[in-house]
Amino acid sequence: MCSSWGVQTVTRDANPGYDDLLKAFERLTGCAVLVNTSFNVRGEPIVCTPADAYRCFMRTHIDWLALGPFLLDKKEQPAWQESADWRREFQLD
Repeated sequence: MCSSWGVQTVTRDANPGYDDLLKAFERLTGCAVLVNTSFNVRGEPIVCTPADAYRCFMRTHIDWLALGPFLLDKKEQPAWQESADWRREFQLD
């Protein structure tokens, strides 16, 4: 499993990019806390890898994907091709 429950903190030494994001968010909003929701389609496992994230992004109505230092626009991606209906792979709850 790639996620855990509870409060997670970050230090500048451990992740300077995420620390920068939190500080920029605080400057814009006055709030220094971000809430992270799960990244998956209902019934599927949580996204754990960049490949999982890209696949979920391309299969859904998500318009933009922030992946590390990259911001991907769905309109600029090549057409997504699959040989089978991915929605039948997992049982929805």
